[in-house]
Amino acid sequence: MTGRAALLVLCLVVTSTYLGHAAKAEPTPIRQPLSDLPLVIGEWTGTVNPDLSPEILSILRVSDYASRTYFSPRNGVVGLYVGYYGTQRQGASIHSPLNCLPGAGWIPQQQGRQVLTVESSPNGPKRTIEVNRVVIEKGLDRQLVLYWYQSHDRVVASEYWGKIYTVVDAIRLNRTDAALVRVIAPIKSREPWAPDTAEPAASAFVEALFPQLGKHLPS
Repeated sequence: MTGRAALLVLCLVVTSTYLGHAAKAEPTPIRQPLSDLPLVIGEWTGTVNPDLSPEILSILRVSDYASRTYFSPRNGVVGLYVGYYGTQRQGASIHSPLNCLPGAGWIPQQQGRQVLTVESSPNGPKRTIEVNRVVIEKGLDRQLVLYWYQSHDRVVASEYWGKIYTVVDAIRLNRTDAALVRVIAPIKSREPWAPDTAEPAASAFVEALFPQLGKHLPS
């Protein structure tokens, strides 16, 4: 095991130990429920997906979530999932899509990062965020996935750094609330090197969505 890997394992162990034994009640931040997330975001019009099954919810242990499909006449269809955790103590924690998607038959084919420029709030200042970029495949179907972890106005692509920040926030603020945001766009081309509409569609939707998240994922 490399020194970096050992450090990451140690951090995860410390995280689990601290969060498992911390008993002080967390403050409840003021936030709007994710059901209030707009169904019309810029040029995108959304519909609400069916509720997750009780079995899935018992595994996720999410405090609040939104599952939507959005359509744009210019960019096509994207899927959105936002899972908010009011606390990550006592076994409740964010599940990485890289762990969940294979269980549904989707196999990651490409993994990397992508940098996007977004507004912090509607008509607010610009900022850059780094998100995970994954191409997944099931049979003949391929999809592009963009996802990140968000807490306290912080956007993190790395799952490991997300855990470390959780411990820091627990010690500093007595808060462990955070969210997973995931956007999926279908890839129409079968050739990996060919241009496709999934990349601009997913990016455009994230840019439209991000300013709306602050009301639902408190800083």
